[in-house]
Amino acid sequence: MSDEVDERVTPPLVDEAVKKAAVCWVSAAGGPAYALWCLPLEGTLLVVTGPGEQAAPGLADSDTADVTLRGDHGGRIVSWPARVTRLQPGTEEWDTVAPLVAAKRLNASGSAAELVERWAAQGCALNRLAPAGTAVSGADLPDGSLSEQPRPTPVVRAVRKPFRLHRVRRR
Repeated sequence: MSDEVDERVTPPLVDEAVKKAAVCWVSAAGGPAYALWCLPLEGTLLVVTGPGEQAAPGLADSDTADVTLRGDHGGRIVSWPARVTRLQPGTEEWDTVAPLVAAKRLNASGSAAELVERWAAQGCALNRLAPAGTAVSGADLPDGSLSEQPRPTPVVRAVRKPFRLHRVRRR
């Protein structure tokens, strides 16, 4: 008997969560999870990362990742291992899928066609995340919050004291 998972058969919870996903949390190469906007397509999730887009260090070069999805109430409902496939510009799959993803990209400057051209020119990664293993859900999910300290970022600024128009006199 083979240890390989039949990728065409996914648990109903994963299938339903993928269909409704707009945001997923993805961890590649054992690194921290990053919240990424995504587009569900044919039982998989499509995410774009790279220059001018969202950051997910290590995802573009990884073959596998861990994906967590939330439910309608906003809480984590399922986590599953994913097979990562990077779509290459100029291929038939890229030409079919990239415009669909670009059309759903909010706040992008230019048309969907211009966005696809920019992704190809700047080396952005369009990745397909396909379920490829046993999903964890329900009572098997971790009990804790899994919260972490905020990661360092160059956009942090010092907090200033609040502005006051006048002095408050004490009696």
